Amino acid sequence: MAIAAGIDLGGTAVNYTFLDGETFLIDGLCEHPALSRQGPDICLTQIADGLEIAAARAGIAIEDIAVVGLDTPGPASATGVFSAKGSTNFVHAGWSGFDIRAALEAKLGKPVSYLNDGNAGALWGHYVLFGARSQATSVSAIIGTGLGGGVIVEGNLVIRGRKGFGGELGHVLIPYQSIAGTDGIRPECNCGRTGDLESMCSLTAIEKTLLPYFLAKNPDHELAKLGDLRKAAKLVRGLAEKGDQLCLDVFRAQAHALGLFFDEMINTFDPDALLVGGGAIETGADFQAWFVDEIRAGMPPQRAEQADIPIHIMPNGDTAGARGAAIEAMKLIGS
Repeated sequence: MAIAAGIDLGGTAVNYTFLDGETFLIDGLCEHPALSRQGPDICLTQIADGLEIAAARAGIAIEDIAVVGLDTPGPASATGVFSAKGSTNFVHAGWSGFDIRAALEAKLGKPVSYLNDGNAGALWGHYVLFGARSQATSVSAIIGTGLGGGVIVEGNLVIRGRKGFGGELGHVLIPYQSIAGTDGIRPECNCGRTGDLESMCSLTAIEKTLLPYFLAKNPDHELAKLGDLRKAAKLVRGLAEKGDQLCLDVFRAQAHALGLFFDEMINTFDPDALLVGGGAIETGADFQAWFVDEIRAGMPPQRAEQADIPIHIMPNGDTAGARGAAIEAMKLIGS
């Protein structure tokens, strides 16, 4: 069986995995520095060097790798060409309009497929729940610095759209005014929209909107004393898991925003399952269960026929991108 490599390129690190048939050859994280801030040439060399190190860890030779799957943050086209403004997490000017899929294919001398990181994570979550040959439909929301995700229709179709911006779930508008406990809030997204999912449900949303909103009502809270919203935002998850009321209110607002969004997805796709992943829920099982319960609490009443659609936590969240990229790359074999 030919081996597919999965490469998840982030702003600071690259994560690798290998898929041999239906078996992943690396269990956990296998990271290498990305150096994306130094531009495409240096970053591509880093990817290639890291691939050799990862292959040695997996006990395979570079020659054993038949195809490569790559995922990155967007915005990028369906074929891996970054926006003229560059990628959200890659600040070097050289990334503007850069065709990273074609460049990596030339660098490695192997066929390379491309997905954005949200779609790659969604594909992995779907694969775990339903297997490689399922005809099920799922919707995934992955909460990180922004809000990524993807829609898998009938088992293997990742919605990309005409220009690659299909499935940009973070920029779907939600009726945020109906979220309890947030009267008067005005969530602004970095994309320029007001009230999309990412503006309420992301680390950026905590820093820009939710934490300032709740701290204004609780000026004596310990996070207010830090005087640095960026640092404070990164502490919210840990404090919420410990039961801090203000931080629970932040996560409850995010869960209810997700509930509104999932209601829209249920009425659009009637999916078999909903998945939630990302750093926001890299927590203990008790907090994850609470968060899922709050998502349901934030949903409008469902039809009786749809009320049993399950909400799952994304498995292996830190390796989801690389694994989804490898699954996508397998489609190149025999094509």
